[in-house]
Amino acid sequence: MRQNLSHIPEPRPSGVKASTVITLTGIGVVSLILIGYCAAQDDYEEVNAECVDLNSYQPDGSYTVVDDDYCDDDGHSHYVGSHGAYRWYYGGTRSGARIRQGTTVRPSDVQIVTRKGTVIQRGGFGGRSGWGSGS
Repeated sequence: MRQNLSHIPEPRPSGVKASTVITLTGIGVVSLILIGYCAAQDDYEEVNAECVDLNSYQPDGSYTVVDDDYCDDDGHSHYVGSHGAYRWYYGGTRSGARIRQGTTVRPSDVQIVTRKGTVIQRGGFGGRSGWGSGS
């Protein structure tokens, strides 16, 4: 016995087609790959850091540059008082043993490299790696 199926209505489309879902999923995957790739790039501005003696400040705004080991926070630092007598000085113009026109405030979203070539901060939003006693 056969039933007549002609009176059963066709199912209505659900509103979301498979091609739309596949397209949106593909866009999401490509976006994640692109964001990951951009985050992995080292295209950050590079800023030099010099270790300075904070007690050597001169009226022209300059400080005496000392060996990087004085600012190294590996436990062998030469700190004096609660703030320390030595600190990283970022950017600036060096002339002989003095540096000026920089800052002791650690910049963010840049790669900071010492005179010896040690990276004390990789680019990123204020991220820290390595050593230093900046801000």
